[in-house]
Amino acid sequence: YSRLPIFQRQGDTAYKPGLERALALMHWLNHPYKSYPCIHVGGTNGKGSVSHLIAAVLQSKGLKTGLYTSPHLYDFRERIKINGNKIDQNFVLQFVERFKNEMAFSVEPSFFELTMSMAFEYFAHSEIDIAVVEVGMGGRLDSTNVITPIVSVITNIGWDHMQFLGDSLPKIALEKAGIIKPEVPVVIGERQPEVADIFEQVASVKHAPLYYASDLYPELDFECELKGDYQKKNTRTAYAALQLLPKDIKPSQEEILSGFTHVKKYTGLRGRWELLSERPLVIADTAHNFDGIKVVMEQLQKEKRGRLFMVWGMVRDKDPAKIFTLLPKDAYYVFTTPDVPRAMPIPDLEINADTFELSYESVPGVIQAYTKALQLATEEDTVYVGGSTFVVGDLLKELDQ
Repeated sequence: YSRLPIFQRQGDTAYKPGLERALALMHWLNHPYKSYPCIHVGGTNGKGSVSHLIAAVLQSKGLKTGLYTSPHLYDFRERIKINGNKIDQNFVLQFVERFKNEMAFSVEPSFFELTMSMAFEYFAHSEIDIAVVEVGMGGRLDSTNVITPIVSVITNIGWDHMQFLGDSLPKIALEKAGIIKPEVPVVIGERQPEVADIFEQVASVKHAPLYYASDLYPELDFECELKGDYQKKNTRTAYAALQLLPKDIKPSQEEILSGFTHVKKYTGLRGRWELLSERPLVIADTAHNFDGIKVVMEQLQKEKRGRLFMVWGMVRDKDPAKIFTLLPKDAYYVFTTPDVPRAMPIPDLEINADTFELSYESVPGVIQAYTKALQLATEEDTVYVGGSTFVVGDLLKELDQ
């Protein structure tokens, strides 16, 4: 943590685009990802949920399934799992020691690049049957793009990380489309008119069969354990990707239903419209960019009961003025700061709250802010915890102890 730049904590200064370091690390490890087939999942929102849904189904089929995702909520080992089990602690220690002894001064990777290398090596060492690999950021220059998958998935295109990926949806789409590989089928979760031609052009040049999940399965209604409204799109995207797998690993309808209805048990997924209490109704969700928060706030308005209390924190590379346009005006806010250097200072939240004439108080520390909200709420009220992955992570860390 102290040696490597970690975007999760630092933001901009830790971002290292390009594949040079990742390729050097893969050469050092003798390209471990070549020993198993991969499914590559990118997009702006939903790529974590889609990755977990696909992994759960593959597990339900009996395949030994590696899952690489980011960021973690509170335990580093959440990023690297096999059949829902976090990476062995001793493997982490031995891998880091090996890197320090053999490669520390010839390659200076980002935290993400070294973690990805650890994951690929662990999967090979464990002799998995298949891996589901989530893109970190973007696609074209993301270090996971060293792999050639059997299926590529791009969930959707929205406004996030514009300082790195571009200031328009077509520019962002072009970066995401960078994971499309020659002759490898690609599933796009949603047909979005402003970016569809980008995907179609890239797929055409690379002779990659392209499918839109929203066109193929507009009426798909599989039951899913993940209850957020937005999960209907993610379920459809995961289903479309699973249909493109080779016959010997393509799951049956029963195996898909089992994976979707037991995704938390299979993979340990947390923080997606997670119900923490019924009285008061307490919901935590990791939605953290404009498009993600928009969908979640629409669902919150439908499902809240009584008075609404919002435990809210953000990171400083988001645009609060834009995101605050989505927040309910009739709620009472308890502003807070997650325990990361990237946390948006409380005064920045308060300035925007004043602009939008919101009622609020501020309590540093997520668990303290959550405790305050519970004191204010009655059993008939609703408490929402979110604004950042790190707010939810801080809360779950305390509640799980």
